[in-house]
Parts: sequence; C-alpha cells; structure tokens
Amino acid sequence: MSILLVTSSPRGSASHSTRIATDLAHKLQDADPSASLVVRDLAANPLPHIDSDYAAGIYTPADKRNARQAELVSASDTAVDELFAADTIILATGFINFGISSTLKSWIDHVARAGRTFSYDKDGPKGHLTGKKVYIVLASGGVYSDGPAAGMDHAIPYLRTALAFIGLTDVEIIRVEGVGMGPEATDSALKKATARVTSLVSAVRSPHLATAVAA
Repeated sequence: MSILLVTSSPRGSASHSTRIATDLAHKLQDADPSASLVVRDLAANPLPHIDSDYAAGIYTPADKRNARQAELVSASDTAVDELFAADTIILATGFINFGISSTLKSWIDHVARAGRTFSYDKDGPKGHLTGKKVYIVLASGGVYSDGPAAGMDHAIPYLRTALAFIGLTDVEIIRVEGVGMGPEATDSALKKATARVTSLVSAVRSPHLATAVAA
C-alpha cells in the first residue's frame, strides 16, 4: 500500500489537523508494514495559485511551453503523479472562513486536470482516480458537524464534490471540532478524533487479518 499524506495548516506542530492526520498515516503503516508514505506539506511548500502561465501551459504542447509554463505544469504533474501512485490519500486542513485552507484549494486546482484526472464522454464527466481510499481530517474552532452552525460548513461538501469529480468517492471524515472552545473542549475533540482514527484503522486491519488466517 502507498499512502499520500497532504497537510496544509500553517500552524506547524501546533496544528490539530496535521497531528491527527499524521497519527492516522503512521497507524495505517503499522497495520501494513510494507506500506510506503509520501508526505506533501502545502504550508511549507505550497503549490502556486493558478495564473495565466499555468492556464495556458496545461494546454500548450510540452515543446512549445515557455520556462515559466514548463515549471508550473511540471509541479502540477508531480502532484497528479503522487495521487495516481497512492492507494490511500489523507488530506488535512483547518476550517478557515467556512472552507478549506487556500493552499489545499490550490493543490486541488493543480490535480483536477482535464485529460489526466478527469475527462468528458457522451455520458458526462468521468473521474480517473478510482479505487482509492480517502480520509479527510478537518479541524475547526467551533462545531459544524451538526447543530445551528452546520449550514456554514462549506469545507466538507466542497471536498466531497471536488474529489468525486476526479473519481475519489470512498471518503471518510475525521473531525477535530470545538478546539476554539477552551482546553477541555480541545482535549475532548482530540480524544474523539483519535478514537475515530483507531476505529478506522481497525476496519482496515481486519481484512488483512482475515486474509492471513485464511492463508
């Protein structure tokens, strides 16, 4: 198994989304010691926001791109290649202004590529990144999974839509919510998220154990 971990919080080691997502990645590795892990830290190494050179470059033959276009398309190609190579994808983001981090949005802009990760046929759009598992870790200061603020959550609906468009439909959500409501609420949120991680990893580990027993 190949795991791709994409983090996007600018808070570094203080980030709750990065902490829980990294814990999930390591526990998945423990469940399958042969698994490889690729980490893309969008806060430390952000992909450039799309501009005119990128927009022109992806539709320009490789031998006719200028230096800037070639650089941008190459960065996009690398991000796309990482997705295709991964069996499991973990996305971590904070809840920022009712949505995701701008760095994660830019990553999506680079990996949602016509002709590479999706295409159109007579039946409409077709995503090419099928058969992969996705985990989304979302940290938020308030509670948006339900209650009066649920309608303000544009992060999870957007991510589900964008990921499904490129073929990623098997998605699990891990929320770390209420971390802006004081130490006790933060501790409770982290415990719930960690328990959710443990449960999800157990679900992954069980089929492996069943296969081993059958063998």
